[in-house]
Amino acid sequence: MSNELLYEVKDLCKSYSNGSKSVDVLKGVNLRVGHAETVAIMGPSGVGKSTLLNILGLLDTPTSGQIRLDGINIHELNEVNQARTRNRRIGFVFQFFQLLPEFTALENVIMPGLIAGEHMHTLNATARELLAEVGLSDCSDRRPGELSGGEQQRVALARALVMNPDVLLADEPTGNLDPHTGEEIEKLMNKLNQVRNTTVIVVTHKESLAKAMNRRVGLVEGTLEELI
Repeated sequence: MSNELLYEVKDLCKSYSNGSKSVDVLKGVNLRVGHAETVAIMGPSGVGKSTLLNILGLLDTPTSGQIRLDGINIHELNEVNQARTRNRRIGFVFQFFQLLPEFTALENVIMPGLIAGEHMHTLNATARELLAEVGLSDCSDRRPGELSGGEQQRVALARALVMNPDVLLADEPTGNLDPHTGEEIEKLMNKLNQVRNTTVIVVTHKESLAKAMNRRVGLVEGTLEELI
């Protein structure tokens, strides 16, 4: 784990309108995450864990507060630079995989690179290496419907890493998997962190996944607490 700071979150708030009422989901979240660190964000359903992760990943905007990535306030960037940051520096893994069903595993993995305008030859080589790294070297031509849930999540991990991002944001990555397959994904995420020095921030309610991270924080009544 590195002591060099990657993320710095200060007084982050997020509110939603519900008719004539305002619902405060995040109420002054503070968080510091180092390069190559792994962090689990825990808490029951509905407390705002996914909202926080989406704001960290530039998929949602805060009501107030700051998020700095390597010292840059990412929510002050213009739309073009936000999209570039999201595409090149942040990888995403979701509970329900979100693979494109009409494309093969290889095509799904290279998709972020195509969006970024990367050269196809380089992308293909990188994607094949990543599929081998996650244990799917023989599945590159299969479509998601031909893969198990665990295999689909491995493809999603490879896709998240194809741009060699600084951080991997994972939202309940084992929540849709059986316990054995979930444990395999936990081990794979830790291996990728150790081999690639990729920062991992994972939202989960599973103790086993949380305990595999360097740190655990709990989202309680809109703020974060360090967990032992």
